[in-house]
Amino acid sequence: MTSYLPGARDLAGWLAYIEALHPASIEMSLERVELVRQRLGLDPQFPILIVAGTNGKGSTCAMLESIYQAAGYRVGCYTSPHFVRYNERVRIGGIEVEDEVLVKAFEAIEQARHETTLTYFEFGTLAAVWSMVEANVDMAILEVGLGGRLDAVNVFSPVCSIVTSVDLDHMDFLGNDRECIGREKAGVFRRGIPAICGDDQPPLSLQAYATDIGADLRLIGREFSFQPQGADWRYRSSTHEYLLPLPALAGEFQLNNAACVINAVDALLGILPVTLEHIQQGLQRVALNGRFQLCRHQPQVILDVAHNPHAAWALASNLVQHPVVGRTLAVFSMLADKDIKGVVQATAPHVDAWYIAKVAHGRGAEASQLRDSVAQASSRQVSMHADVIAAYRQACNDAGENDRIIVFGSFFTVADIMRELAISGSTGVAAH
Repeated sequence: MTSYLPGARDLAGWLAYIEALHPASIEMSLERVELVRQRLGLDPQFPILIVAGTNGKGSTCAMLESIYQAAGYRVGCYTSPHFVRYNERVRIGGIEVEDEVLVKAFEAIEQARHETTLTYFEFGTLAAVWSMVEANVDMAILEVGLGGRLDAVNVFSPVCSIVTSVDLDHMDFLGNDRECIGREKAGVFRRGIPAICGDDQPPLSLQAYATDIGADLRLIGREFSFQPQGADWRYRSSTHEYLLPLPALAGEFQLNNAACVINAVDALLGILPVTLEHIQQGLQRVALNGRFQLCRHQPQVILDVAHNPHAAWALASNLVQHPVVGRTLAVFSMLADKDIKGVVQATAPHVDAWYIAKVAHGRGAEASQLRDSVAQASSRQVSMHADVIAAYRQACNDAGENDRIIVFGSFFTVADIMRELAISGSTGVAAH
């Protein structure tokens, strides 16, 4: 079989091509992507940080990116999924790469792969790192898509690895309990390099793997810790203690992520020098779309991608910490293979009315399934709509100026409303 080059050489044509290239959207294996990496000669010489975890990966990547940019580094950052434009996944110097850069990367991978099939994510991961090499970045931050051990990102060698949290998600691929999932995520650790974990109760499997391979394991609450202190917070480790401003991302849980970030920055001072002022600036400037993102007032409109119970409890905590005079209206849609009941149970006590629709995705849960889950957890008003946009528009019609509308349940749910509001999907450092 010879490789088929798409007739349309623009980015949209390439994305359609690579999406159809592999029969499965996910294949838990590194052999194929490693083979193509070798054929490409893709061996980055800049430091790489790998970030894995059930929740908090995006926030952690954004804080790392913001701090290192404040320090003057040219930073490459790869995250997923995107909201509006595929280009959101690859940022260089805080800016989304242009279509032409991605097209050149896809062309190079297509020439190198021969008959080796790659999934959409594998193709995109190689393209992201290829783009960073071409741009001569100073360092890179790579977010794991799923798990860790067999994720395409893991073919690259990090100087530091972070596992933000371990909870139940993607169980069809990673296992049915935290021990199995923790072991998969620990696969991003390496012998002799910092292996940071921000989970308050790290699975024994994660700790055992780190010990077995001789990783420099650093656990929150053991090697490093944090404590809120008024409008600031204090970070402590055996080597450093800082009084820092709260991150510009809402939620007390962000301090877990921030503490992991500071521990990583400290661990890498020998190769990536950073000052306390850079850390302070980075925390104050960081921005990340879709994480308790306030995008309108009177009524408030808040976007949050919370799509599993752990993230939903964090969303509920933020709703409590940021009360409104009026009601909270929820525009809600999820994928069918997620823990819908767990998400609803976490958020139902804080919602006064539900606006439900099926998300425009093949894996989207039916509106009736979502309605039944809400009805089991709440006696509040529930209405079903043709799509997420229709649900949002009805919520806007019903909301008073003192109410708030919270849009949540999936990246796809939030992306629909971002398009409706004409919000760019870019993340990273806020304008300043």
